[in-house]
Amino acid sequence: MLTLTQALFDQIVAHARADHPDEACGVVAGPEDSGRPERFIPMLNAARSPTFYEFDSADLLKLYREMDDNDEVPVIIYHSHTATEAYPSRTDISYANEPAAHYVLVSTADTDAAGPFQFRSFRIVDGEITEEDIKVVDAY
Repeated sequence: MLTLTQALFDQIVAHARADHPDEACGVVAGPEDSGRPERFIPMLNAARSPTFYEFDSADLLKLYREMDDNDEVPVIIYHSHTATEAYPSRTDISYANEPAAHYVLVSTADTDAAGPFQFRSFRIVDGEITEEDIKVVDAY
């Protein structure tokens, strides 16, 4: 189960909506061994595409160095789908290389600024997708 604060939930959704019609992407880092997402890190979609996301390699290297310095790990890796449901694509599965991370997808398909959206979380390990429950809390 993924547990995250309402504030983090809102930040992920706001980023997905702000970058629409392109896919948004980012990371929520947390202390090693805690499994608790804490630090929201929106990233630039280097592909600037409505159907594909790609972290800029220099930004990603900088992020991993920063997380190492802070004893953090990527607890959530998120991105949006702008025209399809919030479910991992074949490309998403092939890029999933953090077996301990929660892969969050937000679908902004068929929504307006205040409309409904899908927010789902998955574990992706060795190509195997497992959807998990999400618990949104006010604070940890």
